[in-house]
Amino acid sequence: MMAKDRPPLAKSELEVARIVWQLGEATVRQVHEALPDDRDLDFWTVQTYLRRLREKGYLTATRRGQGNVYAPAVKPGKVIGELTDDFLDRLFDGEALPLVQHLIDAHRLSADDIELLQRRLEELKGGEK
Repeated sequence: MMAKDRPPLAKSELEVARIVWQLGEATVRQVHEALPDDRDLDFWTVQTYLRRLREKGYLTATRRGQGNVYAPAVKPGKVIGELTDDFLDRLFDGEALPLVQHLIDAHRLSADDIELLQRRLEELKGGEK
């Protein structure tokens, strides 16, 4: 379930928010330059996304010189948790196991991935988190 005080993110907004999370803080130009080369967003569109993210409560904006510097207002882990919970609720009735089964069946796991998964399951079995 998404936080009631923050509207959900559109895919492009999430892409821009992730860049700010990675950089820690950023100007419009820095976010624009950090976009993947194949992503064709102009400067003004990036500025609009950043403004929307601020209005929705995901980013803060501090005026520095001629422009704003954007920074996370919410920890990325919190947003990821909210998005994951919303996804689970909508597609799998809140059940994690069907999602895990789907991911295992649909994506090839390397031997290293399987080893990590087995270790984590053993930790959970032993009551560790």
